[in-house]
Amino acid sequence: MTAQPEIAIEFDHVSYRLAEGRELLSDLSLAIYRGEIFMLLGRSGSGKTTTLKLINRLLEPSSGEVRVEAKSTMAWDPIRLRRRVGYAIQEVGLFPHYSVAKNVGLIPMLEGWPRERTDGRVGEVLNLVGLSPETFLKRYPHQLSGGQRQRVGLARALAADPPILLMDEPFGALDPLSRVELQTEFQQLQQRLGKTVVFVTHDVGEALLLGSRIALMENGRMLSVQTPKEFLNSQDPKTKAYVDAFSASHRVLEDGR
Repeated sequence: MTAQPEIAIEFDHVSYRLAEGRELLSDLSLAIYRGEIFMLLGRSGSGKTTTLKLINRLLEPSSGEVRVEAKSTMAWDPIRLRRRVGYAIQEVGLFPHYSVAKNVGLIPMLEGWPRERTDGRVGEVLNLVGLSPETFLKRYPHQLSGGQRQRVGLARALAADPPILLMDEPFGALDPLSRVELQTEFQQLQQRLGKTVVFVTHDVGEALLLGSRIALMENGRMLSVQTPKEFLNSQDPKTKAYVDAFSASHRVLEDGR
């Protein structure tokens, strides 16, 4: 008998409404398992980023309960919760007046790690994301390319070794070559680290490449949760529309050869 996978994050009938009453997320129930890459796929405004921000309590549910490691986010100290959950976003959010070393070492420093341990970890995670510490430690964000800044942002999210990683279209602003390169490197990195990853994207190809499971969202509702193979073979009209659009883009490339 196969053992049930351990639940890392759980949404229990969660809704989120703005102050004026508009609902951005409606009655979401969902389990995300430890060690998987869970893709949130959908158009802009579908509720993907709202779902992500409920996990680290940047937003609080209007109803229902979000649980991280079997504990309600409302029972967590928000600072402790956010330091257990790495966060990588599209615009990176590096501090421009901090060096790469200081940006990456920020959370370990706030956690009170000794200087020697922090310095060692900064070098370790820079190597993990493909940046030589000798070359990049003393550089500042304006001295980096877009892909390099994104790698530094990922290194910062990993620095305190959080068990959970939230990624909000982290490669979306990159040029196509850098994006593919980082997707491949991230896939290899995840195989080594085994983090629980919740990954927001509107790119079907990215979801199929990286995801253990793909959750399709629309208008604040979860339409389906499927493996990449199930997603590709789905006959559901809304899922099929995404697959057809993805297939059409590939046909254009093939026809242009």
